[in-house]
Amino acid sequence: MLSNNMGHCFMGRGAMIPRKLKPFLCRMLSGYKSKNDVKDSYKILELEEGCSPDDVRSSYRNLAKKYHPDSSSGMADSKAFIKVEEAYRVVLSDLSAKQKSEPGEEEEEEQFKPKSLQHRHYLSFEGVGIGTPSQREKQYMQFRVDRATEQVLQYRQQRLESRHAGSHLSLAEDVRHSKKVKITQAVERLVEDLIQESMAKGDFDNLSGKGKPLQKFSDSPHIDPMTHNLNRILIDNGYQPEWILLQKEIRETIERLRKSVVAARRKLGEPMTLPEQKQWGRVCEQLAEDIRKLNKRVDDFNLVVPILSRQMVHFSTDKEILRARKTYEAVLEKVSDSGTKESEGEKGKRFGWKSSLLKWLKLTPK
Repeated sequence: MLSNNMGHCFMGRGAMIPRKLKPFLCRMLSGYKSKNDVKDSYKILELEEGCSPDDVRSSYRNLAKKYHPDSSSGMADSKAFIKVEEAYRVVLSDLSAKQKSEPGEEEEEEQFKPKSLQHRHYLSFEGVGIGTPSQREKQYMQFRVDRATEQVLQYRQQRLESRHAGSHLSLAEDVRHSKKVKITQAVERLVEDLIQESMAKGDFDNLSGKGKPLQKFSDSPHIDPMTHNLNRILIDNGYQPEWILLQKEIRETIERLRKSVVAARRKLGEPMTLPEQKQWGRVCEQLAEDIRKLNKRVDDFNLVVPILSRQMVHFSTDKEILRARKTYEAVLEKVSDSGTKESEGEKGKRFGWKSSLLKWLKLTPK
């Protein structure tokens, strides 16, 4: 109250106050500092007493570039910058008081009045953001939202840790779960951003059926419609899972091996001579090698197939050879049956006219 009243008197009745008292009143109104504070301020600005105002401003600019939080300097420090700013104010006030105390220098009072600092507006919003004040305000609001989200996640993690403090195993599991949740959320946001970016670029404009609803390919209540539609879309666009291609390859290979073995057995004939038996043995050895390679493909298929009931068992060489023999015997029986029927048909055609003549003679009346 005293300083305000004195300031009012000084401003209202400046002509009535003697010139020698003005410097003391200026010091009281501007916040007078002791000599020790003034000396420390000169040291902070790396100056000596008696320097010019231009030296003070130059030193302040250099230190502001060095310690300002938004500068790219490696020595940026907000606390040091605040000290530099306070020292700059104190030194300017000291120089202004000295100039006012000297006679004949009142016309230069306005030159040493404290001015607004060049980087003062960057001290708002915790030093976050760049650009105009409105842009920095938006960036600061987003920064606060992200910080609040991080604090919520940390709070949940701390609650989980305190709840299961007695069990190290459960504690580690909760920490992994919280990290997994963070990673899952980050991946989902990343995927959604990529999808939206691709849609904005028009990467999906070349797809068939754009803008049309998905058709229901199956009415079965036991099939998930979403999974069924996804699989149908993949199949229609030429994509097939690896395990389906492996399964198709295995079936085609075993069918080809069986046909080749049966064909080789038919070429040898029945009964087999000694050279033919040796040749049949080589065919069986080649079949065993092919079956061994095929079983490796079966192992690969069992590793990637998503359903346990779809896994396949190994093929046996002995069973395949026995299967080929049975198939060959069935072919022989079929050929022999067809030959017997053909021979009987020829005999019937040869003697059929005689039997019909005898029947006619018996039926003719005498």
